[in-house]
Amino acid sequence: MSDAAENKIQELEDAVRNDPNLRDAAALGIVHSNVAWATAAGIVPVPLADMVLVGAVQVKMLKELTDLYGVGYTKNLGKSLISTLIGSYLPVSLGAGSIGSLAKTVPGVGSILGLLTTPVLAGAATYAIGKVFVQHFESGGTLLDFRPADMREYFQSQFEEGKVASASSTKAKAA
Repeated sequence: MSDAAENKIQELEDAVRNDPNLRDAAALGIVHSNVAWATAAGIVPVPLADMVLVGAVQVKMLKELTDLYGVGYTKNLGKSLISTLIGSYLPVSLGAGSIGSLAKTVPGVGSILGLLTTPVLAGAATYAIGKVFVQHFESGGTLLDFRPADMREYFQSQFEEGKVASASSTKAKAA
């Protein structure tokens, strides 16, 4: 790539990073794109492989958001924060997602149950994670000062919102 092209790309990235409206639109685009990927990963018929893929999507999303906001990123810290955030709120809900994933091992009804629940919960969790980090980064936060316990209520509300969005997305894909 030429220096002129690289300079132009850098100018555009800086413009997005410095304009709150453009940055917000870009952040929401990152979240929604990764919700779609996580929902699709939840459809994978191999038990627990779906959950591994969803986790990879969530880590990728966090990296994309840190790039957008110019926040330092390390993969291990990102994974740890996502795990802690989910673990602080979702033992029951994600337990249902894991059960949905494991249900895929049962022929017939279990497979159908797993294919109906896992994608929605994967999309909802990804949506909530994305929205939580967008709010944190918008307020000037970094990964180093992120406190999952402080975000529990906001995560819960975004998870519920994400279930609705993910369920309608899954229905649209099935149609």
